[in-house]
Amino acid sequence: MLTESLHPESRGLDTRSVGEIFDLMSADNRAVLEAVEAARESICRAIEDAYITIRAGGTLLYAGAGTSGRLGVLDASEMYPTFSAPPTMIQAVIAGGTDALTMPIEGAEDNVVAGSDAVKSITSLDMVLGITASGTAPYVLSALKEAKKQGAKIWLLTCNNYICDFCPNSINVVTGPELIAGSTRLKAGTATKIVLNLISTAVMIKLGRVYDGYMVDVIPSNEKLKKRAIKIVSELTNCTTECASELIAASGGNPKTAILMELKKLTKGEAASALENSGGSLRAALSGVKV
Repeated sequence: MLTESLHPESRGLDTRSVGEIFDLMSADNRAVLEAVEAARESICRAIEDAYITIRAGGTLLYAGAGTSGRLGVLDASEMYPTFSAPPTMIQAVIAGGTDALTMPIEGAEDNVVAGSDAVKSITSLDMVLGITASGTAPYVLSALKEAKKQGAKIWLLTCNNYICDFCPNSINVVTGPELIAGSTRLKAGTATKIVLNLISTAVMIKLGRVYDGYMVDVIPSNEKLKKRAIKIVSELTNCTTECASELIAASGGNPKTAILMELKKLTKGEAASALENSGGSLRAALSGVKV
């Protein structure tokens, strides 16, 4: 496995200055982007599958171990505040359970029974994306095997040239040896974060949870997000921040509803109905398109 190999620049690493270490790690991080670009075709196919899955009412489930699992949980947990996505859309399981988010759980990555059990509720409507830098984590492969039995779409995200005999759909972002051999929290972790960002964000955009570059489905749950919601409504309706704040309040804290209320002169109920008829797409609702 490339991620376990010794990096050609690692000889004498512990004798290098801070500046030299910075330069080596910075060069490695630049190489990550090239590796992601090289996997463009498979990443785009995975996005299409995930979009089709969620559009049809299914769930995208990340299954990972260690750093890979933590990144999956991180990405899934950010879908609600950013996109108002219900928890049924994108979920995540990690070897060792929630305790593994903050500390290593001995043997969790090798627990094939736990991997299988983690996806027992998966159906043929769903898609499971297994995340393992090496491509060999038993927990992850077991989860994918079980999901396949349930008829779900399955994908595998790795940072190696790994060929899975039972999962033909794979994203191999070949990041090469880590500066510290086997420490996949480095390049592989960075690459994994980028790919998960690409998949979840592109799916949310295609689902109409973004308008232009605006986070129109943001949940204004704290002061920063309240200000963001007000700014979005103000800029998209060309009204004052005071007016936008009133619209947000009248809409029940839903920027898309607020925007429709102002631009189409609708009541809260009428705006909510228009959004429902348009499949949640603000652009479609503004155009009167029913989905």
